[in-house]
Amino acid sequence: QVQVVESGGGLVQAGGSLRLSCAASGRTFSRSAMGWFRQAPGKEREFVAYISGSGDITNYADSVKGRFTISRDNAKNTMYLQMNSLKPEDTAVYYCAVGKRSGLILRSASLYDYWGQGTQVTVST
Repeated sequence: QVQVVESGGGLVQAGGSLRLSCAASGRTFSRSAMGWFRQAPGKEREFVAYISGSGDITNYADSVKGRFTISRDNAKNTMYLQMNSLKPEDTAVYYCAVGKRSGLILRSASLYDYWGQGTQVTVST
């Protein structure tokens, strides 16, 4: 059984930074592409960032490009999202997810089959 657990959310002022972590177990971690998504109140879940199993390919939503960095440590079965220059519009519940397949950049939530419970990120003005 695959388990995915996020941590690291919290309250931060605009312009600040946070680092989210995602620990996964139950599947060969290094073979699994993974991603970060977020969902703000009243809005649909949206893609934030993608990383391939080996970590050599990454992809970002335009809204976070240049501010967020996705990375992974396969020895620790953990993925990270470093978020800098945070804006109030980044406020959302952030989810990590395990991809269904490799070889493609996965930007759609339907291409992920295991999800964490989410961690709240709140950016104040």
